[in-house]
Amino acid sequence: MKIVMMFFIVVTMSSTTLYCQEAPALPLSPPVITQTKMDSVHGPWKHTMIISASITQVSFTDWAQGGENSLAYALFVEGKSVYSDTTLLWENNYKFGYGQAKLGTQGIRKTDDKIDLSSVLTYKMGVLINPYASATMKTQFTEGETFDANNVGTPVSNFFDPAYLTQSAGVGYRPIQQVKTRLGIGLREIFTNHYNAYAGGRMTDIDGGLESVTDVGWTVMENVVLNATWELFSPLKKMAQITVRSDNTLSMKVNKFLSMNINVQLINDPTVQPRTQIKETLALGISYTIL
Repeated sequence: MKIVMMFFIVVTMSSTTLYCQEAPALPLSPPVITQTKMDSVHGPWKHTMIISASITQVSFTDWAQGGENSLAYALFVEGKSVYSDTTLLWENNYKFGYGQAKLGTQGIRKTDDKIDLSSVLTYKMGVLINPYASATMKTQFTEGETFDANNVGTPVSNFFDPAYLTQSAGVGYRPIQQVKTRLGIGLREIFTNHYNAYAGGRMTDIDGGLESVTDVGWTVMENVVLNATWELFSPLKKMAQITVRSDNTLSMKVNKFLSMNINVQLINDPTVQPRTQIKETLALGISYTIL
């Protein structure tokens, strides 16, 4: 087991996502971010988990140069459990994230909110192309709001409102060790309660279609790693309305103690809005290995 503690000194920049409202601008101040990585192997199973937490606080008293008090925090858990033997490969991934911020007299607002689960079972045929079956679920923990120019909030989402579930089966292809892709026939369910716009105005929207997922884990240089995921779903009833989701992280180890992460998430869902949603995060940090 290896535990890695990371203390990041930088500002986190975010714009909007599908489930989280636009985050307020915070004064530049040094957040404290702690990151712990745990690995374990039990027979054919290998488990990996990364837990990170950050907090940023700024307070002013008789400060002539101006500014507003602020407090922000974020919690993230990301992990993978993989079962592998001579015939089966079963990969289970999970990502959880939640964050809030308060600026001045404004109310508390969300800056992150994510529940992302996936499971892929692959039958090893001993060739580059192998059959698979998969299931995924994406939703959020709490209510999300958008804010107008007068800082009046309007609820737009909540837990399981919407929730995206997919089940698919097809073939996977791994041309090189760093890249794997799969293409299959899938079923996508969108569940809503109050916010039916995500399901085309209905409580539930169920579509059969084609699913494609590509994962990249590339060591660009000795100290630079790219992890990227591209997901596409094209419903059979409206083949042109392709939903695209992408999550990309570039991790750079500057030296023994200094590291930097750049994350870009994209969502293009014509059912929700015609424009592509983008979220960007930049973090510069100092890392220290305890064990």
